[in-house]
Amino acid sequence: MRRLAAIDLGTNTVRLLVVEASGAEWRGLHAEQRVTRLGEGQAGTGVLQPAAMRRTAEVVAAFCRRAEGLGVHDVRIVGTSAVREAANSAEFLGQVRSSSGRQVRVISGEEEARLTCLGVTQGLPDLKGHFLLFDIGGGSTEFVLSRAGRAPKAVSVKLGVVELAERFMDQGPVDDTRYDAMAALVGARLAAGLTEPILRHGAPALVGSAGTVTTLAALDLGLESYDPARVHGHRLTRVIVAGLVARLAALSLAERAALPCLEPGRADLIVPGSAICLAALRKLGFDALVVSDRGLREGILYEILAAG
Repeated sequence: MRRLAAIDLGTNTVRLLVVEASGAEWRGLHAEQRVTRLGEGQAGTGVLQPAAMRRTAEVVAAFCRRAEGLGVHDVRIVGTSAVREAANSAEFLGQVRSSSGRQVRVISGEEEARLTCLGVTQGLPDLKGHFLLFDIGGGSTEFVLSRAGRAPKAVSVKLGVVELAERFMDQGPVDDTRYDAMAALVGARLAAGLTEPILRHGAPALVGSAGTVTTLAALDLGLESYDPARVHGHRLTRVIVAGLVARLAALSLAERAALPCLEPGRADLIVPGSAICLAALRKLGFDALVVSDRGLREGILYEILAAG
């Protein structure tokens, strides 16, 4: 038996998963996530901001200590969109190394998509590895066509919830004019970024992963506290998503923040994320999606275990 930890260092959220593994199998020991908004202000400046770097490095260091306290020696940290695109990423990576004593592996959008797909495939075996996946992130959205036995086809679209929130959200409800402008930008980014293999997918199912779709599932289920076992595998129809978008947009920021299952820091992100989710359903021709609570963190661990 050995203990491993994966840290997904995202544009908006840092996620930790600690497991105990035997061979290719593992059981979860501890899962935690924190919204640090690493990509705050990056869309307009091209660089990571000092306060965002500092608070994110502190959370990564705290997560490393948490894993080490559980007997983990092998902690893998993976950086995604914000880290790979920032002009000053080397400065931030140095801060993480100084505060945690560990290196960050910065991955491409395609590698992020592959690892997320690996985590989803293992977590939803009934789909037999044949599905279209989208993963809404803080700085980008990954789309992956998975067919069992074949290399996945993936594309990373420059479309993330942090930039949309900074451009279109404020303290009040989201009026129709503002929402329509945001939806138009989402549609334009998808039209420019999605490739023919993704658009002509032929997949029998659409899977959504990451915080937006899991939050929508929790809201649809009426959960008072987040329950990954109930969220994982939940089916969200396009009609339900559209209804949730209308409900969330009609609330002020404070009212959204007070909703059960909405983690701190996500109140201004859930409407932009929901707009991406709804646009993806329409653009890809699906009436519903399957929610995956598993994603990049699990994919990192499965890759480690497969390598022995």
